[in-house]
Amino acid sequence: MKPISETDKEFVCDIQAPCFQQLTNDEVELIRASKTQVLFRKGENLTKQGTFASYVLFLMDGIVKQYVEGDGSHNYNLRIIKSGEFIGLSAVFNKNTFSYSTIALTETRVFLVEKSAIETIVKQNGLFAFNIIKRYCEHNSGLYASITNLMYKQMNGRLADALLYLSSDDYTGLNLFTHLSRKDIADFAGLSTESTVKLLKSFEKDKLIKLDDKNIIILKRQSLEEISRRG
Repeated sequence: MKPISETDKEFVCDIQAPCFQQLTNDEVELIRASKTQVLFRKGENLTKQGTFASYVLFLMDGIVKQYVEGDGSHNYNLRIIKSGEFIGLSAVFNKNTFSYSTIALTETRVFLVEKSAIETIVKQNGLFAFNIIKRYCEHNSGLYASITNLMYKQMNGRLADALLYLSSDDYTGLNLFTHLSRKDIADFAGLSTESTVKLLKSFEKDKLIKLDDKNIIILKRQSLEEISRRG
């Protein structure tokens, strides 16, 4: 983690994200006065589950993996976070610790914004608060779907879901598979790495996908969707 000052080439001098365009001039100044720009290298943790949270992160540039830590080496990947999203909002409205861990998959630039500043703006700016709540509800819906998949779907269906999610239109142009290990994919599907590798080879044999080193090329998306539906 490297704090970025105005003399660094990575410094972003203004707040350009759409969500900040909803703020009044005074609110923008509050964010500016309450933020620190930070550069995270690939592989560095942005947040650590269970640690004290005094700030909210806003992802300006980069790709981040969000996950919950289990026992030992077993984690469960929740989602991929891309630029323009907040990380750690639950610490503003709930307990003062991070509920999950996040790790940079690429070099990542963020604003660290004091929780008190976000709380103040949410209380006085209805449009900003509405969009925060809307996005938060979308994330919760995704989590409920993930829980349902883990509870009721077999291994084929769970892996198909993970592949469809990671290659969805939301991540067009990012080619997420090149940033993820086979264990990462297994942790999205709630499977062991060994089972995931075997199933990927089976999907390739059936010509549903093509394996190209770390990359996974989806050949028959409709077939994967059918496997997902069958569970």
